[in-house]
Amino acid sequence: MPSVKIPRKSTDTDMTPFVDIAFLILSFFIMATKFKPEEPIKVETPSSVSSAILKEENAMLITIDPEGSVFLNVNAINDNGKEKLSKIIRGINTTRNLGLTDQEMERFKQAPIIGVSFNGLKQLLNLPVDQLKTVKQPGIPVLDTLNNELIWWIDETKKAFADGRSKLLYFIKGDNNAKYPSFEAVIAALRKNEEFKYNLITAQEGAPEGSELARIRREEKSGK
Repeated sequence: MPSVKIPRKSTDTDMTPFVDIAFLILSFFIMATKFKPEEPIKVETPSSVSSAILKEENAMLITIDPEGSVFLNVNAINDNGKEKLSKIIRGINTTRNLGLTDQEMERFKQAPIIGVSFNGLKQLLNLPVDQLKTVKQPGIPVLDTLNNELIWWIDETKKAFADGRSKLLYFIKGDNNAKYPSFEAVIAALRKNEEFKYNLITAQEGAPEGSELARIRREEKSGK
């Protein structure tokens, strides 16, 4: 009986299609990735071992730099976030009689941070958008107990978020070397608006060995 010869085929695999797919996926992630923008104010926060990760959307961030200057920005990430920012600046413009134009109030939505007095706000918002990200600002006046301008900013921000659809969070990010009077003035502005709950932003560090938090973090890493 004649033997049947099975044709031999090469076991080599053409990797060219896989290389093409890999480059396509890499290109997609490069184009779709959003890099975190550089922070306008350099602040070295104190450390903590808290396990809570703070959400940044719908929040007022109050920053205190090493010299004790105070800055703020409002993060409104939802369908009507731009509308809330518009309500804030229009409210400030009306209550403080600043005489801002529509163009200047529109530029407020693009400012990464606000750190000037009401008297200097118009000049700040007249700058081109690219200069808004680099210009050095002196800080919001807060140390005068009779004219703590942060009170007005908090008040108008509360009104903008008063629809109840999204809860407004308050974050305070203070430098390790920030002066206490500035921090005290920020807390006073929140109290004046009957806001007694706020979050302090810190740099996370390792939990002490043997603590419950250390055990939880080990389990999270191991996937248990």
